[in-house]
Amino acid sequence: MILIDGKKAAAELREELKHEVTSLKAKYNRVPGLTVILIGDLTPSQIYVRNKEKSANEVGLKSEVIKYPDSVEEKTVLEKIEELNKDETVSGILVQLPLPKHIDKQKVIETILPSKDVDGFHPMNVGNLSSGYESSVPCTPLGCYLLIKKVEPNLKGKKAVIVGRSNLNGKPMTQLLLKENCTVTITHSKTKDLKAECLEADIIVAAVGIPELVKGDWVKKDTIVIDVGINKTDKGIVGDVDFEEVSKNAKALTPVPGGVGPMTIACLLKNTIECFKRSQI
Repeated sequence: MILIDGKKAAAELREELKHEVTSLKAKYNRVPGLTVILIGDLTPSQIYVRNKEKSANEVGLKSEVIKYPDSVEEKTVLEKIEELNKDETVSGILVQLPLPKHIDKQKVIETILPSKDVDGFHPMNVGNLSSGYESSVPCTPLGCYLLIKKVEPNLKGKKAVIVGRSNLNGKPMTQLLLKENCTVTITHSKTKDLKAECLEADIIVAAVGIPELVKGDWVKKDTIVIDVGINKTDKGIVGDVDFEEVSKNAKALTPVPGGVGPMTIACLLKNTIECFKRSQI
């Protein structure tokens, strides 16, 4: 079995991006800029943002983090986004989720200019992705897609099963694989016979938030399994895939942690650079 090393793949992608930033700087005399808005003091959010900032600096991006207490008014956040929309030194804007309850997540997402939406959550980017047009792609499914392509460059005709139908991963993942001429089935926690669906798959992407849901006897030989889940359990952090069991059958499998996670941040940097390049046209 191939253990898909997300840390290694992310390091390779960051190295490529570093060279790209150097050449963009030489061409335009400026570098792409990423601004992250962090509201409140949730520890996971703080860790994510710190990692994003570190990675952005590593590849040579201009990086800025704007912090607000969780008591901040929605109006203040929206006004700051409007200000960043107009700032030519800012290529990408990201508002770290989750947000405090009094701030409307959708309103925040829709205030960010689609051309600076590095998360790929703006309805215009969602629509462009599903129509096959140029768009920012959400970072986690983009990371999953790049990891799959490392194992199997030609996905034409492959049967892919997506476990989980979220806007964050399941739906955009479907669009990316359809574009590669896969036959895609979206399943979820209410699917009647999930095991039978998974047994048909050449590719399984599990992102449903149920610890070790996908078992060894759900996976046929030669299946590529991407585990997006991060679940806290008594035995520590586990994915949505039973790693021990599935590793005996799968052709390739991502670990948790160390699989999809590192690629998500690398893809955020990639999206920031793409936004910058499109703004120069």
